[in-house]
Formats: sequence, structure tokens, C-alpha cells
Amino acid sequence: MGEEGLECKCKKKFKTTTNSDHDKVVAPDLLKRDVSSAKSHKSYVSDITYIWNSEGWLYLAVVIVLFSRIVVDWSLSSGMTTAFVTDAVGMDITNRQPAEGQVDHSDRGAQAASGGFQRLLKQHDYQCSMSRKGNCWDNAVAESFFRTLKSELIYQHRYDSREQAKAAISEYIELYYNRQRKYSPNDYISR
Repeated sequence: MGEEGLECKCKKKFKTTTNSDHDKVVAPDLLKRDVSSAKSHKSYVSDITYIWNSEGWLYLAVVIVLFSRIVVDWSLSSGMTTAFVTDAVGMDITNRQPAEGQVDHSDRGAQAASGGFQRLLKQHDYQCSMSRKGNCWDNAVAESFFRTLKSELIYQHRYDSREQAKAAISEYIELYYNRQRKYSPNDYISR
């Protein structure tokens, strides 16, 4: 690796961030980890992650098409609120106007289980699907995207501001990940 000028991109220690200790209604798991079926054409996965910068935490919510693995919409915020999660899914509804019966699969976090988020899904005829409690494998596509984002971008840089981090994340998602990055479900061909 040294002779070729290659460096290893290491991942950091895992930290649980989902607050599934709430009294909100939890939807059944409609996907049951079946990411290769016909359902995957009509299914999205969504999730939240956190990114450190010199100004504090920055939270990223994403909506990913299960079949193509494209990040169709995303939202960044300095607070982990229901509104910023709703913004990500709401932008996708506005931009793509998905077909009736679309499935949105997420973990059991308080934001995804909130009344505002659930009303948005219901208003647009989405079916809500949620992972089992404490089981990150049920939302593995979103978790895999976050691991990739962090190892290829976030852990390689120090961000002095939220705006600097936002610009880097935007460029990574829109110009690299969605357009150029090769990935295994697509036989290592870029989208």
C-alpha cells in the first residue's frame, strides 16, 4: 500500500444514537431485511446520523431508495428534531411524487415515530415500516451509507464550522455518491 501511495480509511467506534424509549406507536417491520425483492422498488429507508465539527454536532437525515441505493433527499440540522426528518421525506414527496403505497422504513427513533412524521406519511399514502428494537441490521442499507460517508469523507477531515461540513456533505452526496461511486448491489458500476 505504501508503494502505491494508498492509505487505509478506518471507521471509528460505534455509538448508539436512536432513542426508541418512547411511548409513541411503533409500526411493524414490512421489509424484514428483504432488500432484493420487488418490494425494494417501492421502498425507501431513512435514518439519522451525527457529525462532529468545531461548532458542535450536525445531524444528517437521509432518504435512500432501497433498490438503487440513491440518496433521493437529505436534510442537515444543528438539532435532532422531528422537523428536520420530516423535511427530508417531505422534499422527496415534493420532488419525486412517489407512487401510492410507497414504504418508508426507519428505526424506531422518536423522530420517525412522532405524530408529525406519521401524519406526513399518512397524508401521502406511505406505508410506515420500522426496525425491531435495538437491531441496526434491520436498517442496514442506511447504516451502510452512513459508514461509507463517515469513512470516505467525515473522518478524513476536520470541519471548522457547520457550514463547512454541510458543503462537504452536499458535494459528497450529490456529486460523488449518487453519480460516481461504484457499489456492490450494482455489480460495482456507478449509477
